[in-house]
Amino acid sequence: MLKRILALTAGLTLSLSALTSHAADVLKVSAIPDEAPTELLRKFKPLGEYLEQQLGMKVEFVPVADYPAVVEALSTDRLDMAWLGGFTFVQVRLKTGNAIPLVQREQDAQFTSKFITANPDVKSLADLKGKTFAFGSISSTSGSLMPRYFMLKDGIKPETYFSRIGYSGAHDATAAWVQAGKVDGGVLNASVWDKLVAAGKVDTSKVKVFATTPAYYDYNWTVRGSLDTALAEKIKKAFLALDPANPQHKAILDLQAASRFIETKPENYKGIEDAARAADLLK
Repeated sequence: MLKRILALTAGLTLSLSALTSHAADVLKVSAIPDEAPTELLRKFKPLGEYLEQQLGMKVEFVPVADYPAVVEALSTDRLDMAWLGGFTFVQVRLKTGNAIPLVQREQDAQFTSKFITANPDVKSLADLKGKTFAFGSISSTSGSLMPRYFMLKDGIKPETYFSRIGYSGAHDATAAWVQAGKVDGGVLNASVWDKLVAAGKVDTSKVKVFATTPAYYDYNWTVRGSLDTALAEKIKKAFLALDPANPQHKAILDLQAASRFIETKPENYKGIEDAARAADLLK
């Protein structure tokens, strides 16, 4: 009987070992859902294929329902890497203590948010007092946290300043709300705004930018702290090797709205953490 138990235990150990080995051959990647799911998948596909070639392993994109889901999945090792905003990175870092930001786009060191409106009478935030306003997701750095932080610094508390606040859930949705007249004004990240304008997905004869926030650090690619350090280094090198002079690489960079990727570090996001605490979004 004892021999049988030992044999079963050995078999179970081998099975678990094989499962772990198999899991290590797949890099599970996700992103905060700051745009439509179909758009996130379209943007990631060429990057995922490139990473598979560079890493010699399967790369799987795992869609998530909302921002907290990314934080939870990365914190519990159900994801290996994720595209995070500055605020979601701070949340993951505080929750795990060891999440590692690898790279950011060059513009993420000087990121901004755009305030937009389709109301011709609105020329500044002062003209929106008592009117309706939309943020993106409540967990969005550029669509909620930083615009709110800068408004608070100017003495504007959104909940009392506007007649009604809405959370669209994503930057492209905020632009659609404003264009449709669902709200009088809204705020979204500068990169998505530029992309929507370039793609003709927003009517600039109706919708205009009336203000831009000061600059701040934002997006990055973060890996879980327990990821093999050699693999994390290979991932970083793969991003840094993307060369805009290479047509294939440029296509990948263009989809990421990146001129190139540069290294980043946790200290870059201290300002985001301070802003979150000032806005009472971190306990």
